Amino acid sequence: MYLPKGTNLFNPLPNCMLKLALIREGKQPNDRRVALTPAQAKKLSHAYAQVQVVVQKSAARCYPDHEYSEAGIAVQEQVNDCDILLGIKEVPVQQLIDGKTYLFFSHTIKKQPYNRKMLQEILKKNIRLIDYEKLTDENGNRLVGFGRWAGIVGAYNGIWAWGKRFNLFDLHRASNCFNLEELQKEYSKVKLPPIKIAVTGAGRVAGGAIEVLKGMKIRQVEPAAFIDNEFQEAVFTQLRSQDYHLRRDGGDYNREEYHQNPWLYDADFAKYTRVTDLLIAAAYWNPKAPVLFSREEIKKEDFKIKVIADVTCDIEGSVPCTLKASTIAEPLYDYDPAKEAVTTPLSDPANLTIMAIDNLPCELPRDASENFGKQLMEHVLPYLLGEDSRNIIKRATITDNGKLCPGYEYLQSYVNEQD
Repeated sequence: MYLPKGTNLFNPLPNCMLKLALIREGKQPNDRRVALTPAQAKKLSHAYAQVQVVVQKSAARCYPDHEYSEAGIAVQEQVNDCDILLGIKEVPVQQLIDGKTYLFFSHTIKKQPYNRKMLQEILKKNIRLIDYEKLTDENGNRLVGFGRWAGIVGAYNGIWAWGKRFNLFDLHRASNCFNLEELQKEYSKVKLPPIKIAVTGAGRVAGGAIEVLKGMKIRQVEPAAFIDNEFQEAVFTQLRSQDYHLRRDGGDYNREEYHQNPWLYDADFAKYTRVTDLLIAAAYWNPKAPVLFSREEIKKEDFKIKVIADVTCDIEGSVPCTLKASTIAEPLYDYDPAKEAVTTPLSDPANLTIMAIDNLPCELPRDASENFGKQLMEHVLPYLLGEDSRNIIKRATITDNGKLCPGYEYLQSYVNEQD
């Protein structure tokens, strides 16, 4: 039922039932993840007597409808009578319901053009939008996310792509593995030649990628050794921001300054492109920060990289040859440096092979969903369904009552633009 007028969503009246729905993913191709597993939904309904959890019917979800029914969770087609709607990916414009509270990854905070219409409609329909990506603690640390799983699948796909490009081995697709354990058994079979692999980033995504590389028994070396030495075995290095950025005025690198004012720095990544065979791009990228390399640099003879697993998947972002996202169904494409264009995958030795799937965790959806739901249950839902004493929900609320919330007013120019 709808909340009575004047009721605080996060502090409902004593006899008022709050209805929370796990919505069906509408964005195509279908995302199989879900915010809460059947066991977690059951636990939530028991923990909050005034919260009724329901699930919208879905033929694509990694946890079938019958698993929710067996857990005692109602499965229904319509969710118009629900107050809070939990999804994963962006909700198609035509599926947005007026006046609701939505939680999903909106992909609007970087002013992504492809989601402008969605944000415009959210404002028009007086929807309260809470973005998972902005759920943080008081120190700015993210509380929920699929980063580790993106890194795991991204690194695995990068190795899979290398095997495909050079006809070295033929691994099962990650999406064909039931869970992480099966994926681990699959990649334990891999024997790589003495190639050099660079991983950018120091967060959860990079951590997931490194988890796979270490699981394959690939040796880790320091950046300086990676540049200067030759090895008789496959090696990888982890590159943090300070390893490939230089202050424009010649001063020392300052981590806090870089994250706040990245335009004060230039990329110093060429020293790695000359020795790297496989790049796993796993570092968060600020649009105001320098790109790793330019398209002109790709054309140089000393540019050695042949395969890029762009886990970040910022279109024409930190990796300028990521011109589009790939898909689980079609995971690879080639980048033709001469034409600066996308072309048929694995079609020419002069091309770069790109893996840029934008929903990598969806290849291990059950594991990824369980981990995500655990984070929600522990770090977010107590504040969503109770008192937001730490302003966790407030900080992540992008829109409310038809307006952009404090901290997100910078999106107004983005909203005002017309496609």
